[in-house]
Amino acid sequence: MTIDIKNVWYNPANAAFEGRIDIQRNGKSFRYPCSVEGPMTLPMADVRRRMTLLARAMSDSPPSIWSKS
Repeated sequence: MTIDIKNVWYNPANAAFEGRIDIQRNGKSFRYPCSVEGPMTLPMADVRRRMTLLARAMSDSPPSIWSKS
């Protein structure tokens, strides 16, 4: 599994860091939007760690809850 954090910014209206996490697994790429609440002074290492945990939790969701198109 490869995790790539992209486009992280601070949204003052929501008092949260927002960004996109791409996870590569079994030759497929999955993209997850993530939001981490906290002050603008929250260390970026903490933001990245929390975003990674959120994306991994979404990525590890059981297939029974996936949407079908």
